[in-house]
Amino acid sequence: MNLQMPPLSTPAKPLVDHRIYTIALRKMPEFLEVFNRLAMPVLLQTLGHPLGFYTSLVGPQNQFVHLWGYDSLADYEQRCAARDNHPDFAAYLAASGHLITAQETRLIRATALPSVPPLPAVRAT
Repeated sequence: MNLQMPPLSTPAKPLVDHRIYTIALRKMPEFLEVFNRLAMPVLLQTLGHPLGFYTSLVGPQNQFVHLWGYDSLADYEQRCAARDNHPDFAAYLAASGHLITAQETRLIRATALPSVPPLPAVRAT
């Protein structure tokens, strides 16, 4: 049996903000609504387009993961400051405070492996 993994690509951004929020039991739908309505407009304006959003399936439950890409540590600091100082961000913090029981923030950097070729470019249709 020949099991092959599909090739992995190097992320488009060399630095990734990997955030994990643990959400209060049975509050994920409410959190997602608040996040979408109040945080996303600010985040899209200040952080740019996210790399992705995920919720836990196996392992620790009630977790919301979001990934944001940056060109450098200076880029990360500048965009996070813009987010934190945005006049509408406080409304999200106030509305979500009771929903988030823990937060982990990791900055991870891209690592290329010579044995893993990049994915071919996707053509727009």
